Amino acid sequence: MNPLAADLNELLEKNNPHVLAMLSDLGRNLFFPKGILSQSAEAKEKAHKFNATIGTATENGGPMFLQCIQDKLADFNPADIYPYAPPAGKPQLRQLWRDKMLQENPSQQAKHFSMPIVTNALTHGLAIIADLFVDEGDHLVLPDMMWGNYNLTFATRRKAAVRKYNTFTDAGGFDVEAFKACLNQSAEEKGKAVVILNFPNNPSGYTPTVAEGDALIAVIKEQAEAGCNIVVVTDDAYFGLFYEDSLKESLFGKLANIHPRVFSIKLDGATKEEFVWGFRTGFITFADGHSEANEQVLTAIEKKVLGIIRGTISNCPHPSQTFVIEALKSADFGVQKQQKFEVLKGRALRVKEVLDDERFAASWSYYPFNSGYFMCLKLKRVNAETLRLHLLDKYGVGAISINKTDLRIAFSCIAETDISELFELIYQAESDLAG
Repeated sequence: MNPLAADLNELLEKNNPHVLAMLSDLGRNLFFPKGILSQSAEAKEKAHKFNATIGTATENGGPMFLQCIQDKLADFNPADIYPYAPPAGKPQLRQLWRDKMLQENPSQQAKHFSMPIVTNALTHGLAIIADLFVDEGDHLVLPDMMWGNYNLTFATRRKAAVRKYNTFTDAGGFDVEAFKACLNQSAEEKGKAVVILNFPNNPSGYTPTVAEGDALIAVIKEQAEAGCNIVVVTDDAYFGLFYEDSLKESLFGKLANIHPRVFSIKLDGATKEEFVWGFRTGFITFADGHSEANEQVLTAIEKKVLGIIRGTISNCPHPSQTFVIEALKSADFGVQKQQKFEVLKGRALRVKEVLDDERFAASWSYYPFNSGYFMCLKLKRVNAETLRLHLLDKYGVGAISINKTDLRIAFSCIAETDISELFELIYQAESDLAG
């Protein structure tokens, strides 16, 4: 083991040995090297004569660039576009995002958590978590209505054992008891679990109520008190898109610092919150389980995360970070976000209006949804994949089949005025097949 990794592990052992026990074998061996980047940082501070450290090209006292590219980016300083960004992300962006989190999540205030680290959107953050905490056979606790990419990231890449629980009760609420039973089984079998709480949920479009959220947290704390080490990930990809009857903030704030055996991780980003999917700008933030500040634990984990970033993508794109900074600083940012929120809320509520038509009752029911981009039909008479293909071939309508019964509809990309026609076409296609 590299001495730098051993030093980080010693920090964890002294300050919270439960977090050290949560790490994968790879996680224990990770470190951030004292190499080119650290030497370049020292040179940037002290090399007043010549700085011949970093692998970029300079010209006229700034970064070298092609004018045909800069012509399209004339509003931006070349220094904020072309050089490498720091491995953890631009400090200004990290601070702005932290400030935003505190403003939007009252339960995070007075809690101890790390500075956000910039990731190449949320999937990159999930991959970091998988590398850091998952060994072959470790349990990943998920609802049965889950984003399929979790399988690739955790099960295929890191050989996690995916343990699923029922998402909804018959009454239409989140099935906290099913979650409790699943987590309890993982506690008994492994003494460790990685839990992902993805709200608003993909594919269902559901966010728990305040009471359901508190119940989920109580279950996690109960298992920690019984001796289970739990890594809890709040996948907040669609954060802020809460339309009705749900939590209005991330569970991360209430999970932070609740128990030494609970290590909480928040994944979020500009990707969907600010409607910049192609920018690939996300964030990963950590909270130790101690009620008092435990900076040594957060420092050790951050350095291990930087080791993953350095060893895979080196750093995240600089232009995207600059663009997001400018958005967050804009006086129009809040107003424009609210406008887009109202558009999406209008689409979600219109879907519910359309689906209340009794003509559809024999064809499908639908799962609860109150947030995000999606909703799911539960088909009663036909196979979802068969319907998907028929919709595509005969009616030119695209949808996603989740399993034999469930069809996911992304109302986020359908104009409110077109929603009625969309479901009429789905109904026609379903009727074709049902006979």
